[in-house]
Amino acid sequence: MIYRLHFYTLGKLILNSYYLILDRLLIIAELSYDDNTMTTPIEHYPNLAKALGVSDLYFKREDLHPYGSHKGRSIPVMIDIYLAQGETKFALSSSGNAALAATMYVKELNNSNKSVDLDIFVGNHIAPHKLEKLQKYADDHIRILKKERPLQALTQAMNEGMRSLRQSTDDNALIGYKTLAEELAESFAGKSKENLGAIFIGTSSGTTAEALAKYFLNNTGSKSIPQVHIIQTSSCHPIALGLNSYDGPDETSIADAITDITGYRKAEIVPLIQKTGGAGWFATNEAIESAQELVKKYTGLDISTNSALSVVGVMQAVYAGHQIDGSMVCIICGE
Repeated sequence: MIYRLHFYTLGKLILNSYYLILDRLLIIAELSYDDNTMTTPIEHYPNLAKALGVSDLYFKREDLHPYGSHKGRSIPVMIDIYLAQGETKFALSSSGNAALAATMYVKELNNSNKSVDLDIFVGNHIAPHKLEKLQKYADDHIRILKKERPLQALTQAMNEGMRSLRQSTDDNALIGYKTLAEELAESFAGKSKENLGAIFIGTSSGTTAEALAKYFLNNTGSKSIPQVHIIQTSSCHPIALGLNSYDGPDETSIADAITDITGYRKAEIVPLIQKTGGAGWFATNEAIESAQELVKKYTGLDISTNSALSVVGVMQAVYAGHQIDGSMVCIICGE
């Protein structure tokens, strides 16, 4: 990505020192991929909006990101920051979007004469198609390792000197998502669209939601801050419980990317979501399947169960009578 010092000037009072630090880190990292190739489309679906009972609805197609999902904005930035600090050995416990972004990016680095090692720890019950997708990138530097307890394996790797890429416990993970916030803001900057009223995103660790909320709270006028809504599942919802109550079924969710049962970022995220006027919602399997069917009927798209969480959030916000002024955006996150 190409980042310039015009994000701030030394003579101006910095309203948000947090993002000043992030910009400096990005400059230090000397990111090797071009910002223009990493943007994703935003698509308008008025027929789906009508079916859902909202005035205006868009999909932000992060599933079309070159690294497979929104995680492709963050994981490469984390790697570049640590490479700039002299670290070359990385590890991650993931079988989904984060793992794919990491393997794809490390493969690119090594193909450009870098020497970077990456261990991906996956569970023994990983879906075969996900394992196959990751194993395409395996080589002498990239290892895909099945473990009974992937998080325990990650801890062991860290003890042995590898750098964890786990987003829930590393604030460097927030940095790359600034570009997602900027793209959303720019998409609604013209007069051809309504104001950006709300963003809905399926949430596991909450890293993306935290980054979006911080950006808009600190870079938008008080009258035009979009609400940020998080959606978790019937089987994993520690952060959403800080915003709402759950009385639905106790079931194993079909949205298998929502796995952070600890909710390390909960104390930080909950007040941020509240400040934007957003909320937390819960997606049952029935609601997820209903959202997928509606999206297929009115857009022709086959979205994943994890991407469908954002649509469930819109459905529940409408049902609850949550007031939103302006367009709604669903983050279609990837598989």
